[in-house]
Amino acid sequence: MKQRKPTLDPGKVNRKLDVRFAVARWLALPSVSGVLLLFSSVSILLPGVGSCPKKCSCHRPSKSVDCSGQGLSKIPPDLPPWTLTLLLQDNQIHWLPAIAFRSVPLLSTLNLSNNSLSNLASEAFYGLRHLEVLNLTQNSLLSLEASLAHALPGLRQLDLSSNSLTLLPTSLGKPWENLTVFAVQRNSLQHLERTLLEAMPKVRLVLLKNNPWKCDCHLVGLKLWLERFTFAGGVTDSAICRLPEPWKGRDLLSIPHELYQPCPLPSPHLAPSLGQQPGSAPQEAHKPSENNSGQQDSPECGTKPKPKPANLRHAVATVVITGVVCGIVCLMMLAAAIYGCTYAAITAQYHGRLLASTRESEKMGSKEPMDHSAAREPPCQSPP
Repeated sequence: MKQRKPTLDPGKVNRKLDVRFAVARWLALPSVSGVLLLFSSVSILLPGVGSCPKKCSCHRPSKSVDCSGQGLSKIPPDLPPWTLTLLLQDNQIHWLPAIAFRSVPLLSTLNLSNNSLSNLASEAFYGLRHLEVLNLTQNSLLSLEASLAHALPGLRQLDLSSNSLTLLPTSLGKPWENLTVFAVQRNSLQHLERTLLEAMPKVRLVLLKNNPWKCDCHLVGLKLWLERFTFAGGVTDSAICRLPEPWKGRDLLSIPHELYQPCPLPSPHLAPSLGQQPGSAPQEAHKPSENNSGQQDSPECGTKPKPKPANLRHAVATVVITGVVCGIVCLMMLAAAIYGCTYAAITAQYHGRLLASTRESEKMGSKEPMDHSAAREPPCQSPP
């Protein structure tokens, strides 16, 4: 007998297919929702990546962002991470928070000129290890922290012109290896420590003009450093003295350092106050006393007991002048020796001729009397 093939019920087949499609859709839903959740997380965690702040103009080919003249009071938080040049001049930024530029770690040029910055904390620049140019002109800065060199090790140009600086650090703690331009003109500086400039071994341009420099014994170190700096090919402008009165209006480099009175050694009771920076407010111990006539005695110019450094330019000039004088003296001595020998030879020759002529005349005189006596004597007659 032939076996009959089982027949399929179309209704049952359709029901099975619907169940399978429903299971497949249910299995596919988590993957789709996971993708959506991933994209939403990225959009939340990385807001504005590659975007440009509202009040700024961004130029991707040059990697520059211009936010100048927009009335900003703080640093825009959504700066593109590819930014190399950031222009923030002509705004109203009063202070910089710590790590203010964390979103632009590749920044190489920063312009903060013509703002209202009065205090500059080095923590604001942490993370900017690639920064090379920092423009802080036309602000209200009163001082500069020494730790700025640690925060910006790659800085090449620092412009602090047109501020209210009265005090600069005496040292940086470590050399500012890459700094080549240091500008502090148009401030209120009276003193500048030589050790600060010695911490900039590669500096080639130092601008000091239009400061009320007090050319006393404290500024001798700066003068000697500038002389060596210019002798080595460095470029600087004129540091014009404001005080004391006899040297008002004169260039610091034109005053011989021999005319400076040496700074007296610090007294033991003044030792705690000597840590005070030049230009800071004097303490009670430094107030000048009044004499009987009511006039104030001039305060002593205290300084650190440092040995007086050698003046390379004066040393070279002294060696050259000494050599020229010695050469002239040697030539004069040689001329005198030649003259003396020539005079002695001529005198000896003259006396020799005179002696010879005298002897000849004496011989001639002795012969003539003998001839006369021979002529007067009669001839001898023979005896008869």
